[in-house]
Amino acid sequence: MAIPLSLLDLAPIASGQTARDSFSASIELARAAERAGYRRVWYAEHHNMSSIASSATSVLIGYVAAHTDSIRLGAGGIMLPNHSPLVIAEQFGTLATLYPDRIDLGLGRAPGSDQATAQALRRDHTAADTFPQDVQELQGFLSGHSLIPGVEAVPRAPRPVPLYILGSSLFGAQLAAALGLPYAFASHFAPDALHQAVAAYRDSFRPSEQLAEPHVIAGVNVIAADDHDEAVAQMTSSYRARTRSFLTRGPVRRNFTDAEIDDFLASPGGQQLARMTRYTAVGTPEEVKDYLESFAKEAGADELITAHHAQSVEDRIHSIELVGAA
Repeated sequence: MAIPLSLLDLAPIASGQTARDSFSASIELARAAERAGYRRVWYAEHHNMSSIASSATSVLIGYVAAHTDSIRLGAGGIMLPNHSPLVIAEQFGTLATLYPDRIDLGLGRAPGSDQATAQALRRDHTAADTFPQDVQELQGFLSGHSLIPGVEAVPRAPRPVPLYILGSSLFGAQLAAALGLPYAFASHFAPDALHQAVAAYRDSFRPSEQLAEPHVIAGVNVIAADDHDEAVAQMTSSYRARTRSFLTRGPVRRNFTDAEIDDFLASPGGQQLARMTRYTAVGTPEEVKDYLESFAKEAGADELITAHHAQSVEDRIHSIELVGAA
């Protein structure tokens, strides 16, 4: 059986474009994924990043849901320590009431921002320490079994919104296993602990009301094109842009040439950045298909969530369509 494919939409704001352009692109990407048979599309919470438009994650999910028909949509993820569990339960209870059986809620404990932004979010520096308790509190609100007497989340969907634990370390794997929840590993940008975390999750998984058996989702980068050389060219352009964005964070911005970017990527620091995208499928549809099947087997994944990185929206849509068909 072919492994289920899902889509991680990073909601990028390309140079010379606006956030509204990004939202329009997200609709087109989700529609393409829906047509191509992908299982779900997820959006991630980031803050204070001029190149990413998914900061108000639940709002974006609702906008895309209104412009699609059947594909599941969700957060991959909401950074729960930035929020009260009650507020997130209310937001996703609203989404699941409006779009029944289509909403997912992936949860992470990272800030999704820098330290100054975390303070602007009113994030307590100890908030991550209570992440396991906050997940259970949120679970109680969504299921109608509140852990806080006299407090309920309104509205609440007839069926609880399914929860997923996101992570890139053993912590998330162990928590997902203990709570009997699906586990999504961020191997598309943090590949190092993938195999160890998946093994720990499967070894200690406890069945729950939501999930009888372990379910692993692994992230992987994808660039598919009709021609191998074209796919490689798209990857080179995309990863140069990613590196340029990384190097130009902060108030002082500099325009790096392609040659300077390539020199940096060849340096020890650049090699470390390049290793973050170790798991990347690039090439023709058949080449990408072979890579994804091999990666899923190696990672022990039950589902792959693919991040398509071509610079143009048209090329990303084409990549989604080619991989879905293959």
